[in-house]
Amino acid sequence: MDAEKKNYYDVLDIPQNASPQAIETAYIRGKNAYAGDSAALYSLMTNDECRAILEQIEEAYSVLGFPEKRREYDRVRGFNQMIQQTPYTQKSDSLHQRLSFESRPQNQVQYEDYSSNLIESKVSKVMAQKKFGLEYVENEEMDKKIADITTFTGAGLKEIREYKNVTIERMAEMTKVSKSHIVGIENDDIVKLPADVYVRGYVYQYAKVLKLNPDLVAQSYMLHFKKLRAVK
Repeated sequence: MDAEKKNYYDVLDIPQNASPQAIETAYIRGKNAYAGDSAALYSLMTNDECRAILEQIEEAYSVLGFPEKRREYDRVRGFNQMIQQTPYTQKSDSLHQRLSFESRPQNQVQYEDYSSNLIESKVSKVMAQKKFGLEYVENEEMDKKIADITTFTGAGLKEIREYKNVTIERMAEMTKVSKSHIVGIENDDIVKLPADVYVRGYVYQYAKVLKLNPDLVAQSYMLHFKKLRAVK
């Protein structure tokens, strides 16, 4: 996403009128979700994938987490013009200092105190492998069709998911991606899905659960996704 087009509210997956508390919670949740030892991404995403998303989250919070910077950002982007500015008055600087992964990684345990929605504790690789096991009746024709796919679309991913006997509920459980976002990906719903960096991460996880090549699938889907967005 180009810097001038970047929507920091989309990056943190929050509405434009989010309160300072909601911004802080989204920041904490995002940092925990994409930390290197997160159970949600365990054996699913590469360090580079996580690092790219963490950088986006940190950049977004460095603006939205500070009242004066947020007001200026909103003014330039034309956001929140009809909304009272009083929610912006709460200071967030001390939180940002406390939550700096680079300077104080030992404080990560404190993050769990801020939200009941934080990611579960880390699971072992054996448990992860068992959790992500698939049970379905193999079909040679379908397997060949999957192998021959050159462009992965939402409809194509849905067909593979159903073939491999993975419900939306189980996909959401295995990836920690919300059911609404999974449906959004399968429907190519460019309006309801968050920022591109999140979508790519979600598709990467989705593909890995289905034992597909996650890099290939994510790259292919995002090319397809951006073409759809370009015509809107």
